[in-house]
Amino acid sequence: MMPVKWIPLKFIIRRVAQAHGFLDPIALLARLQRFTQPSEVGEPIELLRAGVVLHARGLINSRVIQHNLDWVWPYWVERQFDPEDISFVPRAFSITHINLTHRNWTAVGLPDCDHLPIVDPRGLLTPLFDEWSLDAWVMGAEGRVLLPSRAPDARQELAWDAAGPWVATTTAQDGMHLTTRARVLASGGRPMCRWEVSGGAPGGGWLAVALRPYNPEGISFVHQVALNAARNGWTVNGNQHVHFSERVARHHVSDYRSGDVHIHLRDREDQDAGHCDVGMVTAAALFALPEGGARQIRVEVPLGSVTESGGPCWVSWPDALAGHAPLDVPDPHIRFLYDAAIRTLVLHSPGDVYPGSYTYKRFWFRDAAFIAWALLCAGLTERARRALERFPGRQTSLGFFHSQDGEWDANGEALWIMERYCRMTGQAPPAHWSKAILNGARWITRKRLSGVHGVPHAGLLPAGFSAEHLGPNDYYYWDDFWGVAGLRAAAAMADGLGHGDEAALFRRDADMFWADLVTSLDGAARRLGRPAMPASPYRRLDAGMIGSVVAGYPLQLFAPDDPRLLDGVAYLREHCFFRGGFFQDMTHSGVNAYLTLHVAQVLLRAGDPAFWDIVRAVADLASPTGQWPEAVHPRTGGGCMGDGQHVWAAAEWVAMLRNCFVREEGDGLVLGGGVPAAWLAGTEPVGFGPAPTAFGPVRVTLTPRPGALEVAWEGRWHGAPPAMSVRLPGHAPVVADPAAGRVVLPA
Repeated sequence: MMPVKWIPLKFIIRRVAQAHGFLDPIALLARLQRFTQPSEVGEPIELLRAGVVLHARGLINSRVIQHNLDWVWPYWVERQFDPEDISFVPRAFSITHINLTHRNWTAVGLPDCDHLPIVDPRGLLTPLFDEWSLDAWVMGAEGRVLLPSRAPDARQELAWDAAGPWVATTTAQDGMHLTTRARVLASGGRPMCRWEVSGGAPGGGWLAVALRPYNPEGISFVHQVALNAARNGWTVNGNQHVHFSERVARHHVSDYRSGDVHIHLRDREDQDAGHCDVGMVTAAALFALPEGGARQIRVEVPLGSVTESGGPCWVSWPDALAGHAPLDVPDPHIRFLYDAAIRTLVLHSPGDVYPGSYTYKRFWFRDAAFIAWALLCAGLTERARRALERFPGRQTSLGFFHSQDGEWDANGEALWIMERYCRMTGQAPPAHWSKAILNGARWITRKRLSGVHGVPHAGLLPAGFSAEHLGPNDYYYWDDFWGVAGLRAAAAMADGLGHGDEAALFRRDADMFWADLVTSLDGAARRLGRPAMPASPYRRLDAGMIGSVVAGYPLQLFAPDDPRLLDGVAYLREHCFFRGGFFQDMTHSGVNAYLTLHVAQVLLRAGDPAFWDIVRAVADLASPTGQWPEAVHPRTGGGCMGDGQHVWAAAEWVAMLRNCFVREEGDGLVLGGGVPAAWLAGTEPVGFGPAPTAFGPVRVTLTPRPGALEVAWEGRWHGAPPAMSVRLPGHAPVVADPAAGRVVLPA
């Protein structure tokens, strides 16, 4: 394709824009590009497409919501449009209206089932992906109405049993009360979203199940709804079904021109169907409430058809969780967050792994590497293997592990996690991975820039777009650290596959890459006057340097006490932390749980007890259901970026707690390095595992004794036992004999 500057289209666009009083888009684009380093990709088309979809809905939101504030809207709208609320967002120059203050939701589902209904902080249920929602209201006989999205307070919790997790939401006001409980169960060979709604009012009244043309992102069209002849179910948009456990006593429907059905709840006329060309049908199924009592209605939404083979497409929760590493600690909140994170990982790994249940329900190699790493840490190795088996199919003929254009970290991440799987299972790489491994490593070597000396980016990977939101296109060290780690991983796997010559070549290339990278880092240190690593050779120290922390965790390219790591973390904590968490100024504009935990991991390796303060701060950022959005609003505590249930964050929580008990360091294992003294104040043992390590699965148990503390381990080593040390906070490090199985420390 010819460059746009050489074809008449450029002239036509410029003349048309100027004739209508617009800025010259060609000149504007050229000026925007001056803020970035020259790159072959401006921004991945996948991210542009996702952004267009998000803002297209935001544009619809702006046309609908602010002109109809008498409607009952979801929680984020009710808060964000209330001028008295801390969540209020002015709209004067906002072309689109997007959920910026309460991007929080929790998924329910079945293991290996791709359907993930989500529940918002006030119980709004979106059973089908990117579709309409169901809400529940209580209408008292005297005219008062309990609307959860407008209620000043609510209690929400995540709980589970053998059948799986559920989300319960309770609101109460003026003597009325309402509880909803959402979960997914298997029913008749298909997954079924079950929503139990119970409520009551002192003087009786009505319990309403309401069909809403929106979800936690905004408007989602409903063009038609029909109540069936038995008055116990809806057909929505012609092919989606909602079933009620009892007959509907009263039924009301409204369209956009007539306003929200909430306005018509006391109309005497009953309607059994509704249609709206605009796509804003609302409906309410009403069930009578006894005076002074309560009533429960069960609502079910089929999530898919029976599989063609007649067998289920999921496994049971006990089977899915079998073999995972349990965490035994006396802190119930920490333990709950761990157990919730394990279930989040299982739900979002039906084959591919997803970093989110809604906004990010798609694949990135970056997120996949960290999620698969957490699955390995938790002992869910088969689930990790299934995800890795899909990696070769995403590789281009040139060897690029492609999920987005212009993101040069993917090959290093893919090769690193594939090698970690092999090491932690004690297995050689599968033979059918061979081509992907060799081509992936060759791609890294070819992609590196020429070694023209005298420029700070000599020998590094090209400038690219960073979905880590480190800034505009640049020569990011994040990509280079992954590239070096990927080549080293490929060398190890090539040896295991019998490709000794290629392994030697990859090691040589990794050493050359590392030498160029260190030269660039040394130049940056001289320029900045301190060893801290910036985001790129051309950047000052800023929030983007969080990407360089990867050299310490998880890649361990530097020793734990390397000044480049520790000085960088010191800068971040001094300048880029807010209330104990890393605040990412760039794009996210919020506190990031998973990046905060990267800093904590570096401090854990360095033996700095401040890591635990950071872990506690991340725990405090979790929602009542034990989830973290991609970024947390610094004032409201709600989600302000990305998915409302960010799986990478859950993955880092699992990896953090695993490393508190056992972690690899060089050629050995470190035990107990992050176990806080508060967990050992009682008499009961605390422990983790058994869980995989690079040397074999191990279980670590710490038991308080009178005047002493016993640290015990049980390992099944792949080969010779590893070197082992016990580094409990507040105690002197102890070199342990792995065959002894225990050491006793003074209390």
